[in-house]
Amino acid sequence: MIKVHITVGEDSRHYDPQADLMMDSRTSAQDVMRCDLCETALVQMHCDTCLVNLCKACVGEHFSADLSKPHRIVDVKDRNSTLLYPGCTSHEKERCEMYCNQCHISVCSTCLASSQHLGHELSKILQVLGEKKEKINKEKNELNETIYPTYQDILSDIQNRMSWLEKKYGDLSTAITKHGEDWHREIDKLVQKLKSEVEEMKTTQLHTLQKHLDEVNKKISEINDEINSMDVALDSNDISKVFSLMPNVEEYKNLPHKILPSLPKFNPGRIQEELSKLFGTLSSISVRSEEHGYSIKTTQKSPEAASAPVIKQLLDEPQTVTTIHTEYDRYLYDVACLSDEEIWTDGTGNMKLYSIKQGSLLKSITTRSGNTPWDIAVTNSGALVYTDDSDRTVNIVKNEEIQTMITLQGWRPRNVCSTSSDDLLVTMNSDDGKQYKVVHYSSSTVTQTIQFDDQGHPLYSSGDYSTKFISENRNLDICVADTTAKAVVVVNQAGKLRFRYTGHTPAPQNKPFYPRGITTDSQSHILTADDNNDCVHIIDQDGQFLRYIDCGLSDPWGLCIDTNDNLFVAQRRNKQVKKIKYQR
Repeated sequence: MIKVHITVGEDSRHYDPQADLMMDSRTSAQDVMRCDLCETALVQMHCDTCLVNLCKACVGEHFSADLSKPHRIVDVKDRNSTLLYPGCTSHEKERCEMYCNQCHISVCSTCLASSQHLGHELSKILQVLGEKKEKINKEKNELNETIYPTYQDILSDIQNRMSWLEKKYGDLSTAITKHGEDWHREIDKLVQKLKSEVEEMKTTQLHTLQKHLDEVNKKISEINDEINSMDVALDSNDISKVFSLMPNVEEYKNLPHKILPSLPKFNPGRIQEELSKLFGTLSSISVRSEEHGYSIKTTQKSPEAASAPVIKQLLDEPQTVTTIHTEYDRYLYDVACLSDEEIWTDGTGNMKLYSIKQGSLLKSITTRSGNTPWDIAVTNSGALVYTDDSDRTVNIVKNEEIQTMITLQGWRPRNVCSTSSDDLLVTMNSDDGKQYKVVHYSSSTVTQTIQFDDQGHPLYSSGDYSTKFISENRNLDICVADTTAKAVVVVNQAGKLRFRYTGHTPAPQNKPFYPRGITTDSQSHILTADDNNDCVHIIDQDGQFLRYIDCGLSDPWGLCIDTNDNLFVAQRRNKQVKKIKYQR
Protein backbone atom coordinates (compact mmCIF):
# COMPACT_ATOMS: atom_id res chain seq x y z
CA MET A 1 0.00 0.00 0.00
CA ILE A 2 1.28 3.43 -0.89
CA LYS A 3 1.03 5.95 1.89
CA VAL A 4 0.41 9.61 1.31
CA HIS A 5 1.31 12.06 4.07
CA ILE A 6 -0.56 15.34 3.84
CA THR A 7 -0.02 17.92 6.55
CA VAL A 8 -2.27 20.98 6.64
CA GLY A 9 -2.44 23.54 9.44
CA GLU A 10 -5.56 23.57 11.63
CA ASP A 11 -6.68 26.95 10.38
CA SER A 12 -5.58 26.36 6.79
CA ARG A 13 -9.08 27.47 5.76
CA HIS A 14 -8.06 30.99 6.73
CA TYR A 15 -4.53 30.69 5.28
CA ASP A 16 -3.68 33.49 2.91
CA PRO A 17 -0.81 32.23 0.70
CA GLN A 18 -0.20 35.61 -0.89
CA ALA A 19 0.17 37.35 2.48
CA ASP A 20 2.53 34.62 3.66
CA LEU A 21 4.58 34.85 0.48
CA MET A 22 4.78 38.60 0.87
CA MET A 23 6.40 38.00 4.25
CA ASP A 24 8.77 35.34 2.89
CA SER A 25 12.23 36.90 2.70
CA ARG A 26 13.09 34.63 -0.21
CA THR A 27 10.27 36.04 -2.37
CA SER A 28 10.00 39.64 -3.50
CA ALA A 29 6.75 41.55 -3.14
CA GLN A 30 6.41 41.84 -6.92
CA ASP A 31 7.10 38.13 -7.61
CA VAL A 32 4.03 36.12 -6.46
CA MET A 33 4.65 32.38 -6.40
CA ARG A 34 2.37 30.32 -8.65
CA CYS A 35 1.65 26.61 -8.70
CA ASP A 36 4.27 24.69 -10.70
CA LEU A 37 1.58 22.51 -12.28
CA CYS A 38 -1.30 24.79 -13.29
CA GLU A 39 0.90 27.91 -13.24
CA THR A 40 -2.14 30.09 -12.40
CA ALA A 41 -3.26 29.47 -8.82
CA LEU A 42 -1.31 30.78 -5.87
CA VAL A 43 0.97 28.36 -4.09
CA GLN A 44 -0.52 26.81 -0.96
CA MET A 45 1.27 23.46 -0.61
CA HIS A 46 4.76 22.09 -1.24
CA CYS A 47 6.13 18.62 -1.96
CA ASP A 48 9.29 18.25 0.11
CA THR A 49 10.14 15.07 -1.77
CA CYS A 50 10.07 16.55 -5.29
CA LEU A 51 10.65 20.20 -4.25
CA VAL A 52 7.53 21.27 -6.17
CA ASN A 53 5.18 24.16 -5.27
CA LEU A 54 1.47 23.27 -5.55
CA CYS A 55 -1.98 24.70 -5.11
CA LYS A 56 -4.48 22.54 -3.21
CA ALA A 57 -6.28 21.57 -6.38
CA CYS A 58 -3.13 20.11 -7.95
CA VAL A 59 -1.96 18.01 -4.97
CA GLY A 60 -3.79 14.89 -6.15
CA GLU A 61 -2.54 15.30 -9.73
CA HIS A 62 1.02 15.60 -8.51
CA PHE A 63 0.65 12.52 -6.30
CA SER A 64 -0.81 10.36 -9.07
CA ALA A 65 1.83 11.47 -11.58
CA ASP A 66 4.52 9.42 -9.80
CA LEU A 67 3.42 6.66 -7.44
CA SER A 68 6.93 5.24 -7.06
CA LYS A 69 7.94 7.42 -4.12
CA PRO A 70 6.30 8.64 -0.91
CA HIS A 71 5.42 12.28 -1.51
CA ARG A 72 5.79 14.51 1.53
CA ILE A 73 3.17 17.23 1.10
CA VAL A 74 3.39 20.12 3.58
CA ASP A 75 2.06 23.61 4.00
CA VAL A 76 4.10 25.99 1.83
CA LYS A 77 5.37 27.85 4.89
CA ASP A 78 6.82 24.55 6.17
CA ARG A 79 8.56 23.65 2.90
CA ASN A 80 12.03 22.07 3.04
CA SER A 81 11.33 20.77 6.55
CA THR A 82 11.49 17.10 5.53
CA LEU A 83 14.85 15.40 5.34
CA LEU A 84 15.61 14.05 1.86
CA TYR A 85 17.70 10.95 2.07
CA PRO A 86 20.19 10.66 -0.80
CA GLY A 87 19.44 8.26 -3.62
CA CYS A 88 21.70 5.24 -3.94
CA THR A 89 24.20 5.39 -6.79
CA SER A 90 24.15 1.60 -7.15
CA HIS A 91 20.44 0.83 -6.74
CA GLU A 92 17.95 3.04 -8.53
CA LYS A 93 15.02 4.36 -6.51
CA GLU A 94 16.61 3.23 -3.22
CA ARG A 95 17.25 5.79 -0.48
CA CYS A 96 20.32 5.68 1.73
CA GLU A 97 19.98 5.79 5.49
CA MET A 98 23.53 4.61 6.32
CA TYR A 99 27.02 5.90 5.54
CA CYS A 100 30.14 3.80 4.90
CA ASN A 101 33.05 5.49 6.67
CA GLN A 102 35.61 3.41 4.77
CA CYS A 103 34.24 4.06 1.25
CA HIS A 104 33.01 7.58 2.14
CA ILE A 105 29.68 7.04 0.39
CA SER A 106 26.00 6.78 1.36
CA VAL A 107 24.57 3.24 1.23
CA CYS A 108 21.05 1.81 1.08
CA SER A 109 19.64 -1.35 2.68
CA THR A 110 20.30 -3.34 -0.50
CA CYS A 111 23.95 -2.29 -0.40
CA LEU A 112 24.16 -3.44 3.22
CA ALA A 113 22.67 -6.82 2.30
CA SER A 114 25.41 -7.34 -0.28
CA SER A 115 29.03 -8.19 0.47
CA GLN A 116 30.29 -4.92 -0.96
CA HIS A 117 30.56 -3.23 2.46
CA LEU A 118 31.08 -6.33 4.55
CA GLY A 119 33.21 -5.53 7.62
CA HIS A 120 33.21 -1.80 6.91
CA GLU A 121 32.54 0.73 9.66
CA LEU A 122 29.05 2.13 9.16
CA SER A 123 27.27 5.12 10.65
CA LYS A 124 23.73 6.29 10.57
CA ILE A 125 23.48 8.91 7.91
CA LEU A 126 21.69 11.23 10.33
CA GLN A 127 24.75 11.04 12.61
CA VAL A 128 27.05 11.88 9.69
CA LEU A 129 24.65 14.65 8.74
CA GLY A 130 24.86 16.11 12.24
CA GLU A 131 28.65 15.98 12.22
CA LYS A 132 28.74 17.55 8.75
CA LYS A 133 26.37 20.32 9.77
CA GLU A 134 28.41 20.91 12.93
CA LYS A 135 31.54 21.23 10.80
CA ILE A 136 29.76 23.54 8.35
CA ASN A 137 28.44 25.62 11.23
CA LYS A 138 31.95 25.85 12.71
CA GLU A 139 33.39 26.92 9.38
CA LYS A 140 30.53 29.38 8.94
CA ASN A 141 31.33 30.88 12.34
CA GLU A 142 35.01 31.10 11.36
CA LEU A 143 34.04 32.89 8.15
CA ASN A 144 31.74 35.28 10.04
CA GLU A 145 33.95 35.93 13.04
CA THR A 146 37.51 35.86 11.71
CA ILE A 147 37.95 35.56 7.94
CA TYR A 148 35.24 38.01 6.82
CA PRO A 149 36.35 40.73 9.30
CA THR A 150 39.95 40.15 8.17
CA TYR A 151 38.98 40.73 4.56
CA GLN A 152 37.09 43.82 5.66
CA ASP A 153 40.30 45.05 7.35
CA ILE A 154 42.29 44.21 4.22
CA LEU A 155 39.75 46.17 2.18
CA SER A 156 40.10 49.09 4.56
CA ASP A 157 43.89 48.80 4.44
CA ILE A 158 43.92 48.86 0.63
CA GLN A 159 41.55 51.84 0.59
CA ASN A 160 43.76 53.63 3.14
CA ARG A 161 46.82 52.91 1.03
CA MET A 162 45.04 54.23 -2.06
CA SER A 163 44.06 57.40 -0.18
CA TRP A 164 47.60 57.72 1.11
CA LEU A 165 48.95 57.26 -2.42
CA GLU A 166 46.54 59.89 -3.75
CA LYS A 167 47.75 62.36 -1.13
CA LYS A 168 51.44 61.55 -1.57
CA TYR A 169 51.27 61.70 -5.35
CA GLY A 170 49.43 65.00 -4.99
CA ASP A 171 52.19 66.25 -2.71
CA LEU A 172 54.75 65.01 -5.24
CA SER A 173 53.05 66.86 -8.10
CA THR A 174 52.82 69.98 -5.95
CA ALA A 175 56.53 69.74 -5.12
CA ILE A 176 57.41 69.35 -8.81
CA THR A 177 55.18 72.30 -9.72
CA LYS A 178 56.77 74.45 -7.01
CA HIS A 179 60.23 73.39 -8.15
CA GLY A 180 59.20 74.30 -11.70
CA GLU A 181 58.03 77.72 -10.53
CA ASP A 182 61.35 78.23 -8.76
CA TRP A 183 63.12 77.26 -11.95
CA HIS A 184 60.93 79.64 -13.99
CA ARG A 185 61.88 82.49 -11.67
CA GLU A 186 65.56 81.62 -11.90
CA ILE A 187 65.35 81.19 -15.67
CA ASP A 188 63.53 84.54 -15.97
CA LYS A 189 66.30 86.14 -13.94
CA LEU A 190 68.93 84.43 -16.09
CA VAL A 191 67.19 85.49 -19.32
CA GLN A 192 66.93 89.07 -18.07
CA LYS A 193 70.59 89.05 -17.05
CA LEU A 194 71.71 87.79 -20.45
CA LYS A 195 69.50 90.30 -22.25
CA SER A 196 70.98 93.10 -20.12
CA GLU A 197 74.46 91.94 -21.04
CA VAL A 198 73.42 91.93 -24.72
CA GLU A 199 72.20 95.52 -24.37
CA GLU A 200 75.45 96.59 -22.72
CA MET A 201 77.51 94.92 -25.46
CA LYS A 202 75.36 96.56 -28.15
CA THR A 203 75.67 99.98 -26.53
CA THR A 204 79.46 99.64 -26.29
CA GLN A 205 79.86 98.63 -29.93
CA LEU A 206 77.38 101.22 -31.22
CA HIS A 207 79.24 103.88 -29.27
CA THR A 208 82.50 102.83 -30.93
CA LEU A 209 80.88 102.87 -34.37
CA GLN A 210 79.21 106.23 -33.66
CA LYS A 211 82.59 107.75 -32.72
CA HIS A 212 84.07 106.35 -35.91
CA LEU A 213 81.09 107.72 -37.86
CA ASP A 214 81.63 111.18 -36.40
CA GLU A 215 85.28 111.10 -37.41
CA VAL A 216 84.42 110.08 -40.99
CA ASN A 217 81.74 112.83 -41.21
CA LYS A 218 84.34 115.33 -40.04
CA LYS A 219 86.75 114.19 -42.76
CA ILE A 220 83.96 114.45 -45.36
CA SER A 221 83.22 118.01 -44.21
CA GLU A 222 86.92 118.89 -44.45
CA ILE A 223 87.12 117.37 -47.96
CA ASN A 224 84.10 119.42 -49.03
CA ASP A 225 85.83 122.55 -47.70
CA GLU A 226 88.97 121.68 -49.68
CA ILE A 227 86.94 121.19 -52.87
CA ASN A 228 85.17 124.52 -52.36
CA SER A 229 88.53 126.27 -51.84
CA MET A 230 89.83 124.68 -55.01
CA ASP A 231 86.74 125.79 -56.97
CA VAL A 232 87.24 129.35 -55.74
CA ALA A 233 90.93 129.30 -56.73
CA LEU A 234 90.16 127.88 -60.14
CA ASP A 235 87.54 130.54 -60.82
CA SER A 236 89.69 133.42 -59.46
CA ASN A 237 91.86 135.78 -61.53
CA ASP A 238 93.86 136.60 -58.41
CA ILE A 239 97.20 134.93 -58.92
CA SER A 240 98.18 135.27 -55.23
CA LYS A 241 95.09 133.32 -54.14
CA VAL A 242 95.91 130.52 -56.51
CA PHE A 243 99.53 130.43 -55.33
CA SER A 244 98.46 130.51 -51.65
CA LEU A 245 96.20 127.43 -51.99
CA MET A 246 98.02 124.35 -50.71
CA PRO A 247 95.74 121.27 -51.23
CA ASN A 248 96.35 118.38 -48.82
CA VAL A 249 95.03 115.56 -51.00
CA GLU A 250 97.68 113.09 -49.81
CA GLU A 251 96.40 113.38 -46.27
CA TYR A 252 92.93 112.26 -47.32
CA LYS A 253 94.36 109.30 -49.17
CA ASN A 254 95.17 107.80 -45.77
CA LEU A 255 91.73 106.26 -45.24
CA PRO A 256 90.49 105.55 -41.71
CA HIS A 257 90.61 102.03 -40.24
CA LYS A 258 87.60 99.83 -40.90
CA ILE A 259 85.76 99.02 -37.69
CA LEU A 260 84.48 95.46 -37.67
CA PRO A 261 82.51 94.75 -34.46
CA SER A 262 82.22 91.07 -33.45
CA LEU A 263 78.86 89.80 -32.30
CA PRO A 264 78.60 87.75 -29.12
CA LYS A 265 77.41 84.19 -29.69
CA PHE A 266 74.71 82.60 -27.56
CA ASN A 267 75.61 79.02 -26.74
CA PRO A 268 72.48 77.34 -25.36
CA GLY A 269 72.99 74.33 -23.11
CA ARG A 270 71.71 70.98 -24.26
CA ILE A 271 68.19 70.82 -22.94
CA GLN A 272 67.15 67.21 -23.47
CA GLU A 273 70.07 65.51 -21.75
CA GLU A 274 71.20 68.00 -19.14
CA LEU A 275 68.08 69.89 -18.09
CA SER A 276 66.24 66.87 -16.69
CA LYS A 277 69.27 65.96 -14.57
CA LEU A 278 69.66 69.51 -13.32
CA PHE A 279 65.95 69.96 -12.68
CA GLY A 280 65.56 66.66 -10.80
CA THR A 281 64.51 63.11 -11.46
CA LEU A 282 62.04 60.63 -10.00
CA SER A 283 63.22 57.49 -8.30
CA SER A 284 61.82 54.19 -9.54
CA ILE A 285 58.75 52.67 -7.90
CA SER A 286 58.02 49.13 -6.87
CA VAL A 287 54.88 47.23 -5.96
CA ARG A 288 55.80 44.32 -3.75
CA SER A 289 53.59 41.41 -2.86
CA GLU A 290 54.14 40.04 0.63
CA GLU A 291 52.87 36.48 0.93
CA HIS A 292 52.40 36.82 4.68
CA GLY A 293 51.57 40.53 4.71
CA TYR A 294 48.13 39.94 6.29
CA SER A 295 47.07 37.61 9.07
CA ILE A 296 43.69 36.20 10.06
CA LYS A 297 42.01 38.03 12.91
CA THR A 298 41.28 35.92 16.00
CA THR A 299 39.23 36.61 19.06
CA GLN A 300 42.15 35.47 21.23
CA LYS A 301 45.45 37.11 20.30
CA SER A 302 48.17 34.64 19.48
CA PRO A 303 51.83 35.73 19.73
CA GLU A 304 51.99 35.77 15.93
CA ALA A 305 48.91 37.95 15.66
CA ALA A 306 50.10 40.23 18.43
CA SER A 307 53.40 40.80 16.62
CA ALA A 308 51.81 41.55 13.24
CA PRO A 309 52.80 45.13 12.36
CA VAL A 310 50.21 47.87 12.24
CA ILE A 311 50.54 49.89 9.06
CA LYS A 312 51.80 53.37 9.93
CA GLN A 313 52.37 56.51 7.91
CA LEU A 314 55.27 58.93 8.12
CA LEU A 315 54.51 62.30 9.64
CA ASP A 316 54.92 65.30 7.36
CA GLU A 317 56.79 67.03 10.16
CA PRO A 318 58.63 64.80 12.68
CA GLN A 319 58.42 66.06 16.26
CA THR A 320 60.95 66.08 19.08
CA VAL A 321 59.20 64.56 22.10
CA THR A 322 61.93 65.01 24.70
CA THR A 323 65.65 65.70 25.05
CA ILE A 324 67.86 63.85 27.54
CA HIS A 325 71.08 65.54 28.66
CA THR A 326 73.75 62.95 29.38
CA GLU A 327 76.74 63.50 31.63
CA TYR A 328 79.67 62.48 29.44
CA ASP A 329 82.84 64.57 29.61
CA ARG A 330 83.65 64.60 25.92
CA TYR A 331 81.56 62.60 23.43
CA LEU A 332 78.32 60.58 23.34
CA TYR A 333 78.41 57.77 20.80
CA ASP A 334 75.54 55.30 21.01
CA VAL A 335 72.08 54.69 22.43
CA ALA A 336 70.13 51.43 22.92
CA CYS A 337 66.57 51.00 24.21
CA LEU A 338 66.25 48.80 27.26
CA SER A 339 62.49 49.48 27.34
CA ASP A 340 60.05 52.25 26.48
CA GLU A 341 61.07 53.85 29.79
CA GLU A 342 64.87 53.44 29.88
CA ILE A 343 67.81 53.75 27.50
CA TRP A 344 71.45 52.69 27.66
CA THR A 345 74.07 55.09 26.32
CA ASP A 346 77.80 54.86 25.80
CA GLY A 347 80.33 57.65 25.47
CA THR A 348 83.76 58.67 26.59
CA GLY A 349 84.49 56.55 29.65
CA ASN A 350 81.57 54.22 30.40
CA MET A 351 77.98 53.09 29.82
CA LYS A 352 75.03 54.82 31.48
CA LEU A 353 71.37 53.94 31.95
CA TYR A 354 68.89 56.86 31.85
CA SER A 355 65.20 57.27 32.62
CA ILE A 356 63.52 58.61 29.48
CA LYS A 357 60.70 60.37 31.27
CA GLN A 358 62.78 61.91 34.06
CA GLY A 359 66.03 62.23 32.12
CA SER A 360 67.85 61.11 35.25
CA LEU A 361 70.87 58.83 35.50
CA LEU A 362 69.90 55.42 36.94
CA LYS A 363 73.08 53.39 36.62
CA SER A 364 76.66 53.61 35.35
CA ILE A 365 78.89 50.69 34.34
CA THR A 366 82.58 50.75 33.44
CA THR A 367 84.01 48.20 31.01
CA ARG A 368 86.22 45.43 32.37
CA SER A 369 89.26 46.94 30.58
CA GLY A 370 88.42 50.46 31.74
CA ASN A 371 88.33 51.68 28.12
CA THR A 372 85.41 53.27 26.29
CA PRO A 373 83.25 50.56 24.65
CA TRP A 374 83.18 50.59 20.87
CA ASP A 375 79.43 49.86 20.66
CA ILE A 376 76.48 48.67 22.75
CA ALA A 377 73.27 46.70 22.16
CA VAL A 378 70.41 45.29 24.23
CA THR A 379 69.29 41.67 23.80
CA ASN A 380 65.65 40.54 23.65
CA SER A 381 65.95 39.39 27.24
CA GLY A 382 67.13 42.86 28.33
CA ALA A 383 70.85 42.18 28.85
CA LEU A 384 73.40 44.82 27.85
CA VAL A 385 76.07 43.77 25.33
CA TYR A 386 79.18 45.80 24.51
CA THR A 387 82.24 45.38 22.31
CA ASP A 388 85.74 46.25 23.50
CA ASP A 389 88.29 46.54 20.69
CA SER A 390 91.15 47.10 23.14
CA ASP A 391 90.99 43.54 24.49
CA ARG A 392 89.18 42.05 21.41
CA THR A 393 86.12 40.93 23.36
CA VAL A 394 82.34 40.92 23.16
CA ASN A 395 80.82 41.10 26.64
CA ILE A 396 77.41 40.79 28.24
CA VAL A 397 76.26 42.52 31.42
CA LYS A 398 73.81 40.63 33.64
CA ASN A 399 72.88 41.91 37.08
CA GLU A 400 75.77 44.39 36.77
CA GLU A 401 78.23 41.51 36.35
CA ILE A 402 80.31 41.46 33.17
CA GLN A 403 80.82 38.14 31.38
CA THR A 404 83.03 37.77 28.31
CA MET A 405 81.14 35.92 25.58
CA ILE A 406 83.62 36.11 22.69
CA THR A 407 87.37 36.68 22.50
CA LEU A 408 88.85 37.21 19.01
CA GLN A 409 92.26 36.39 17.57
CA GLY A 410 93.59 38.47 14.66
CA TRP A 411 90.37 40.52 14.53
CA ARG A 412 88.92 43.42 16.50
CA PRO A 413 85.18 43.65 17.27
CA ARG A 414 83.51 46.87 16.27
CA ASN A 415 79.74 47.29 16.20
CA VAL A 416 77.10 44.86 17.43
CA CYS A 417 73.34 44.28 17.29
CA SER A 418 70.92 41.72 18.71
CA THR A 419 68.76 39.77 16.23
CA SER A 420 65.11 38.74 16.40
CA SER A 421 66.27 35.25 17.43
CA ASP A 422 68.38 36.81 20.23
CA ASP A 423 71.64 36.01 18.43
CA LEU A 424 74.38 38.60 17.84
CA LEU A 425 75.69 40.20 14.66
CA VAL A 426 79.19 41.63 15.11
CA THR A 427 81.17 43.73 12.63
CA MET A 428 84.94 43.33 12.87
CA ASN A 429 88.14 44.25 11.04
CA SER A 430 91.43 42.41 10.78
CA ASP A 431 94.47 43.55 12.74
CA ASP A 432 96.16 44.79 9.55
CA GLY A 433 93.05 46.81 8.67
CA LYS A 434 92.74 45.20 5.23
CA GLN A 435 89.62 43.07 5.80
CA TYR A 436 86.16 43.68 7.23
CA LYS A 437 83.35 41.21 7.85
CA VAL A 438 80.07 40.56 9.66
CA VAL A 439 79.89 37.47 11.87
CA HIS A 440 76.67 35.87 13.14
CA TYR A 441 76.96 34.33 16.61
CA SER A 442 74.53 32.04 18.37
CA SER A 443 75.70 32.32 21.99
CA SER A 444 79.46 32.13 21.37
CA THR A 445 79.31 29.93 18.28
CA VAL A 446 79.93 31.30 14.80
CA THR A 447 77.00 30.35 12.55
CA GLN A 448 77.67 32.63 9.55
CA THR A 449 80.34 34.93 8.11
CA ILE A 450 79.43 37.66 5.60
CA GLN A 451 82.37 39.23 3.79
CA PHE A 452 82.25 38.86 -0.02
CA ASP A 453 79.67 39.22 -2.80
CA ASP A 454 78.96 36.60 -5.50
CA GLN A 455 81.94 37.83 -7.56
CA GLY A 456 84.30 37.51 -4.61
CA HIS A 457 84.57 41.25 -4.08
CA PRO A 458 84.52 42.65 -0.52
CA LEU A 459 81.08 43.81 0.57
CA TYR A 460 82.50 46.34 3.01
CA SER A 461 85.32 48.88 2.96
CA SER A 462 88.43 48.34 5.07
CA GLY A 463 90.68 50.46 7.28
CA ASP A 464 92.04 50.46 10.81
CA TYR A 465 89.26 52.67 12.18
CA SER A 466 86.59 52.05 9.57
CA THR A 467 83.19 52.14 11.27
CA LYS A 468 80.34 49.78 10.33
CA PHE A 469 77.13 50.28 12.30
CA ILE A 470 74.78 47.29 12.01
CA SER A 471 71.10 46.38 12.44
CA GLU A 472 68.76 43.53 11.47
CA ASN A 473 65.58 44.48 9.60
CA ARG A 474 62.16 42.96 10.24
CA ASN A 475 62.45 40.95 7.00
CA LEU A 476 65.76 39.54 8.40
CA ASP A 477 67.94 41.59 6.01
CA ILE A 478 71.26 42.64 7.54
CA CYS A 479 71.85 46.38 7.19
CA VAL A 480 75.32 47.90 7.59
CA ALA A 481 76.10 51.64 7.57
CA ASP A 482 79.56 51.72 5.98
CA THR A 483 80.87 55.19 6.81
CA THR A 484 84.11 54.86 4.86
CA ALA A 485 82.28 53.70 1.72
CA LYS A 486 79.59 56.40 2.21
CA ALA A 487 76.91 53.72 1.73
CA VAL A 488 74.35 51.56 3.49
CA VAL A 489 75.02 47.95 2.43
CA VAL A 490 72.06 45.58 2.75
CA VAL A 491 72.29 41.80 2.34
CA ASN A 492 69.60 39.19 2.82
CA GLN A 493 69.54 36.53 5.52
CA ALA A 494 71.80 34.32 3.38
CA GLY A 495 74.37 37.12 3.01
CA LYS A 496 73.56 37.90 -0.64
CA LEU A 497 73.85 41.57 -1.60
CA ARG A 498 70.45 43.19 -2.13
CA PHE A 499 71.37 46.85 -2.64
CA ARG A 500 73.62 49.75 -1.69
CA TYR A 501 72.12 53.08 -0.70
CA THR A 502 74.50 55.98 -1.32
CA GLY A 503 72.41 58.92 -0.16
CA HIS A 504 69.85 61.24 -1.71
CA THR A 505 70.14 64.69 -3.26
CA PRO A 506 69.65 67.41 -2.45
CA ALA A 507 70.88 66.74 1.08
CA PRO A 508 69.88 69.21 3.83
CA GLN A 509 73.36 70.77 3.84
CA ASN A 510 74.45 69.65 0.36
CA LYS A 511 77.36 67.69 1.81
CA PRO A 512 78.52 64.13 1.07
CA PHE A 513 76.61 61.27 2.72
CA TYR A 514 78.31 59.93 5.86
CA PRO A 515 76.13 57.20 7.41
CA ARG A 516 76.66 56.47 11.10
CA GLY A 517 74.14 54.78 13.41
CA ILE A 518 71.55 52.54 11.82
CA THR A 519 68.27 51.02 13.04
CA THR A 520 65.01 49.60 11.65
CA ASP A 521 61.35 49.92 12.64
CA SER A 522 58.15 47.87 12.56
CA GLN A 523 57.47 48.92 8.95
CA SER A 524 60.87 47.55 7.81
CA HIS A 525 62.07 51.10 7.25
CA ILE A 526 65.83 51.56 7.50
CA LEU A 527 66.97 54.69 9.35
CA THR A 528 70.58 55.87 9.31
CA ALA A 529 72.22 58.92 10.87
CA ASP A 530 74.09 61.31 8.56
CA ASP A 531 76.34 63.42 10.79
CA ASN A 532 77.72 65.34 7.80
CA ASN A 533 74.26 66.73 6.99
CA ASP A 534 72.87 66.71 10.58
CA CYS A 535 69.90 64.52 9.64
CA VAL A 536 68.53 60.97 9.56
CA HIS A 537 67.70 59.25 6.23
CA ILE A 538 64.63 57.00 6.05
CA ILE A 539 64.60 54.42 3.25
CA ASP A 540 62.28 51.48 2.65
CA GLN A 541 63.39 47.85 2.79
CA ASP A 542 64.25 47.96 -0.94
CA GLY A 543 66.51 51.01 -0.66
CA GLN A 544 64.11 53.68 -1.92
CA PHE A 545 64.52 57.07 -0.22
CA LEU A 546 61.42 58.19 1.71
CA ARG A 547 62.37 61.36 3.62
CA TYR A 548 64.80 63.15 5.92
CA ILE A 549 64.45 63.77 9.66
CA ASP A 550 66.36 66.79 10.97
CA CYS A 551 64.43 68.33 13.93
CA GLY A 552 67.40 70.56 14.63
CA LEU A 553 69.79 67.61 14.97
CA SER A 554 73.46 68.27 15.61
CA ASP A 555 76.13 65.67 14.79
CA PRO A 556 73.75 62.63 15.02
CA TRP A 557 75.64 59.42 15.69
CA GLY A 558 73.87 56.45 17.35
CA LEU A 559 70.24 55.44 16.70
CA CYS A 560 67.67 53.08 18.20
CA ILE A 561 63.89 52.48 18.03
CA ASP A 562 61.54 51.61 20.90
CA THR A 563 58.52 49.30 20.66
CA ASN A 564 56.27 52.23 19.66
CA ASP A 565 58.55 53.25 16.77
CA ASN A 566 59.89 56.32 18.55
CA LEU A 567 63.37 57.23 17.31
CA PHE A 568 66.22 57.95 19.73
CA VAL A 569 69.20 59.89 18.35
CA ALA A 570 72.53 60.16 20.21
CA GLN A 571 74.17 63.49 19.30
CA ARG A 572 77.91 63.14 19.64
CA ARG A 573 79.20 66.64 20.41
CA ASN A 574 76.41 68.16 22.54
CA LYS A 575 75.98 64.79 24.35
CA GLN A 576 72.17 64.85 24.12
CA VAL A 577 69.69 62.11 23.21
CA LYS A 578 66.60 63.24 21.30
CA LYS A 579 63.39 61.21 21.30
CA ILE A 580 61.58 61.85 18.00
CA LYS A 581 58.10 60.85 16.83
CA TYR A 582 58.10 60.43 13.03
CA GLN A 583 55.16 58.04 12.38
CA ARG A 584 51.47 58.03 13.17
